[in-house]
Amino acid sequence: MRHLIFTALILVSLSLSAQKTILIKCGKLLDTKTGIVLEKQNVLIKGNQVISISSSSVAADSTIDLSNYFVMPGLIDCHTHVVLQGDITSEDYDVQVLKESIPYRAIRGTKSVEKALLNGFTTIRDLGTEGAGFTDVDLKKAVNKGIINGPRMWVSTLAINTTGHYPIKASDYAWELKLPKGLQEITGADEARRAVRQQIEQGADWIKIYADRGYYRLADGSFRSLPNFTTEEINAIGDETIRSRKKLAAHAMTRDGIIAAINAGASTIEHGSGMDEECMKLMAEKGIFWCPTLFVNEYVAEGRAKLGSPINLYFQQSIQATFKKAIKMGVKLAYGTDIGGYDWGLPQAKDFTYFVDWGLTNMQAIQTATTTAAELLGMQGKIGEIKAGAFADIIALKKDPTKDINALQQIDWVMKDGKVYKN
Repeated sequence: MRHLIFTALILVSLSLSAQKTILIKCGKLLDTKTGIVLEKQNVLIKGNQVISISSSSVAADSTIDLSNYFVMPGLIDCHTHVVLQGDITSEDYDVQVLKESIPYRAIRGTKSVEKALLNGFTTIRDLGTEGAGFTDVDLKKAVNKGIINGPRMWVSTLAINTTGHYPIKASDYAWELKLPKGLQEITGADEARRAVRQQIEQGADWIKIYADRGYYRLADGSFRSLPNFTTEEINAIGDETIRSRKKLAAHAMTRDGIIAAINAGASTIEHGSGMDEECMKLMAEKGIFWCPTLFVNEYVAEGRAKLGSPINLYFQQSIQATFKKAIKMGVKLAYGTDIGGYDWGLPQAKDFTYFVDWGLTNMQAIQTATTTAAELLGMQGKIGEIKAGAFADIIALKKDPTKDINALQQIDWVMKDGKVYKN
């Protein structure tokens, strides 16, 4: 037995020593933890990890010269939909769920994950397949096995909502038809727990809920909505999620969904476009992350208003003030785009522009998609930074994003796990 253990250790040691080393010569290197831009640094990589960073050159099996580039860790998008391709209207959504088979949507999803990686997002959290079953789990497996190119993925499979409160709506079609749904519906606390367990069994890393619906604006300019869950239902979801050592993400637009979700144990609030000061105070006190998904609201607002639903236009009119107030009150901001809710051919780094225009420094905006996003995923020190022991997820660009945040919309070079995907 001792001989077998010794042999195994020798084989592991030989495997590690056989891994090739790569030296990256950086013109400028961003320390996302401190915000300091270092000059003429050398990053040594072995396998899929960063080994060291120094100003002096070291021996390596190969060298990559990025001495004319700005180098930084790969970005993290905490809210994507890789099997959606944009849905301004309910018809856009229904076409994808009703007319595109799940295998077809999975094929399109392979292109989405590749685009995310080439956009410089080496990690994503995908928040719902919208009627495509557990396709996100398969895409994650395919990426991890090297079958397709894509980022690190945290997936949430089917979001959870209560019966009758999510597309596709039966009343929009012939009542004899049994139509697919964009998520998993539950009624009652027992079904809520069962849904969480089923999704975790199928490979969910996170559980996602739709906490509210029917958003409306009051005369004083504040927003309200209809809560989707009873207290017993949402608390059962939160409790079962936490018991299973998973985390809960909540699509919640107003206080009616946000406060209930936080009280049930949600770690992140998605969108939150109509939040008020009480929500902000509670989020700041409890360390709840906010993924505001700003560009997607602009993307859908006009088209939906033309069809008689102006709520996204109303959110557009107030969200800048909401954003500024939330930041002032200490709400943790994590980068999340909701891409897939808008076309994958559009910029994934667009939300950075809003962040800076609305008061963040360039460095603070970058940290939302690096160190803060890594904290949201419980991956501090492994992603979102270039440091010894971190995964070799690195991007490079010609311009300096600490001076021009729009530079993040044009990534020239991408490495994930020590392998170059864009050169």
